[in-house]
Amino acid sequence: MFSFFVIPFCLGVVALLVISILKYYHWIKQFDRKQQALVRRNILSWKFVPALWEMFRECLLHWRITKHHVLLGYMHRSLAFGWFLLIVVGFVQAMVAYPEGHHFYVAIFFNYFEPRSTVSGSAAMPFLAHLMDALLLYVFSGLTLAILKRFWSKPLGMKRTTRHNLTDRVAKGALWCIFPLRLLAEGATASIYGNGGFLVLAMGRLMQQIGMADPIVEYQFWMLYSLALGIFFTLMPFTRYMHIFTEVFLIYFRKMGLRDSNTKSGYTLFELSACSRCGICIDGCPINRELNITDIQGVYLLKAIRNKDVYNRIEDISKMCMVCGRCSTECPVGIDLEPIRRQVRAEHVKEIDRTEGYQYLKSVHSFNAVGRVAYFGGCMSHLTPSITHAMEQIFEAAGQSYWHMDGEGTLCCGRPLMQQGLVKQAEELRNLNRRIIKKSNATMLVTSCPICYQTFLHDYKLDIPVLHHSQYIDMLIQRGKIKIEPSGKRVTYHDPCELGRGCGVYEEPRHVVAAAATLLPTQEERAKSLCCGFNLGNTSIDSNQQTPIRDAALRNLLDPNPDLIATACPMCKKALTHANRVAVEDIAEIVAKQIKK
Repeated sequence: MFSFFVIPFCLGVVALLVISILKYYHWIKQFDRKQQALVRRNILSWKFVPALWEMFRECLLHWRITKHHVLLGYMHRSLAFGWFLLIVVGFVQAMVAYPEGHHFYVAIFFNYFEPRSTVSGSAAMPFLAHLMDALLLYVFSGLTLAILKRFWSKPLGMKRTTRHNLTDRVAKGALWCIFPLRLLAEGATASIYGNGGFLVLAMGRLMQQIGMADPIVEYQFWMLYSLALGIFFTLMPFTRYMHIFTEVFLIYFRKMGLRDSNTKSGYTLFELSACSRCGICIDGCPINRELNITDIQGVYLLKAIRNKDVYNRIEDISKMCMVCGRCSTECPVGIDLEPIRRQVRAEHVKEIDRTEGYQYLKSVHSFNAVGRVAYFGGCMSHLTPSITHAMEQIFEAAGQSYWHMDGEGTLCCGRPLMQQGLVKQAEELRNLNRRIIKKSNATMLVTSCPICYQTFLHDYKLDIPVLHHSQYIDMLIQRGKIKIEPSGKRVTYHDPCELGRGCGVYEEPRHVVAAAATLLPTQEERAKSLCCGFNLGNTSIDSNQQTPIRDAALRNLLDPNPDLIATACPMCKKALTHANRVAVEDIAEIVAKQIKK
């Protein structure tokens, strides 16, 4: 069973396998030592089971995209899962028809070879033929939506779609041609031999009526179908469609515990290739929503890196970002874009002179603080001192002895340096701070700044608990250390980016607000919370551009008509207070006023 038209398909499959294996081997070799150790330790562990379930759920069913928008999820699912089922059922057809064995390409071109060889008369063959046609219709429904999205994306829940390069467009054209050409090729065979299911037979009768029941026409359609497959498979390793296989590896590595770091590694390359460039991250980005800047989002950052920055825009793209984490939350693949952006920034930033930069730390005198809580207000808390004063009242009300680590003057946690790509300087500063904290013998570190909390929690690797003050206050309330008298005020709560999306702290602040007032829900909250616009992540944006981003967050918070806006970040409080008719308070300030004496 052979025909020359199968050659383009076979060459495409070989090219795809060889190039993919070489790429994946090269990337895995670039894992750092920690990543390699995790792979060796977990490659045959029980983590394989949940990884398999996530691969099926996300790579075939596209569950995260479905949660974003049902119709968009259906489009991706019908193309991915539908094509997968076509391949599986096609191989079942071939196994039933040729129990003695067959070449792998026979299942792909089964309708062509079936009437040209002796086929076992199985009763399952008509059912399988109709099932294949039903699956083809399923795929066609997704293809129709994909074409609609290309020209009018709003019905599928997307305001913007990604602009693709020439190679991606050629691959997409080949992909879109595969299924219509398959139907035409199978219909041409059905017009001569009368095989196939309900859809193919209907196409065959139509081709008979218009005089296309000809072996030459049939062969040409099968050749075009094979060419479309061959072109798509050959181009796949060089286009966004490489995500189809790469996402499988990324999910598995992520289950093993691998994470991206501040330096580029093989894992970074897997993340770059796992991006499908779907463009979902564009809609959630505040710079797009409020400033209509649509070419700097995570999808274009990854695209620029993969394409070796052919347009010399990568530095500008890396800087024009709020680092609010909304894109990573929206990403259906779960790519952590913040470390990748830091890697790019680190390549383009000039190191600062730090010979005298850390001298102020010598004035910090740690002392034996056994049994004490170390309290770190953070730089922005010094600009909003009412928050640190409120925390001092809460400590005293709870009878908790504490050491105000930065009470005598501002100290930096190092995260602003990290966000700008000054990775080495940030690490040096963290080491100095780490020694001070360790020397103090404090039993816990509490901070009021989510920016500081995120870096203390994730980057310092301290051997004591690290809590944001919202978590600490909630713990005090739960343990009965402080009693709160509700004020009766109607309050909306603003989730700070670093505390919510950055650290997953959503419930504790709400518990605290609900204990002191009546908490009102907002339309965009928790992981969907809007950035206040005034964080330290963007080095390109000016105050005139920050204001619309802040105003969007304010509109969301003011929509339920609250008496008060609560937040858990000194920077967010400072941003939201301006040009606002409703008072803004940190949850520590709210609690301090409502403590029962």
